[in-house]
Amino acid sequence: MVGARMSRRARRHFKKIQRADSKYVLQEIASTIQTDLDKRHLSYDEALMLGNLIQNRADHVPGDTIVYAISDRDAYRRTLELYLRDALLTRTEQLLLWEERRRLGISDSEHEALLNQLLAQWKRQGKSVTIDRFEKPSGGGADSV
Repeated sequence: MVGARMSRRARRHFKKIQRADSKYVLQEIASTIQTDLDKRHLSYDEALMLGNLIQNRADHVPGDTIVYAISDRDAYRRTLELYLRDALLTRTEQLLLWEERRRLGISDSEHEALLNQLLAQWKRQGKSVTIDRFEKPSGGGADSV
């Protein structure tokens, strides 16, 4: 998972990610990575790879808070939040989200977990979201005769 061409700074972040034992520590590492990217001490590809590692590590650390890091999952979370902003998740939006998940490599279980976390946040804020019934498209293509 870790390439041989990582910079020294990226390797240091990688080791910290492996040792992290809470989502708070992972969020601190993610913030440091963002700062290093802004200062051009890390390339975007390194930051993205480290962010994806942070998200994977966060799945194995207790807690239900969301870790914000430069990652494919965070890009998907922002898209999901955009669609939830009007408190209605339509079938069309769900189809677009399904396509986005396929493009970013986000599993259905990751989507469900993220959606549940976001809905829990909204519920704590006193907001509600309506989700239209949606069935995942079949991967077969045009079967009609």
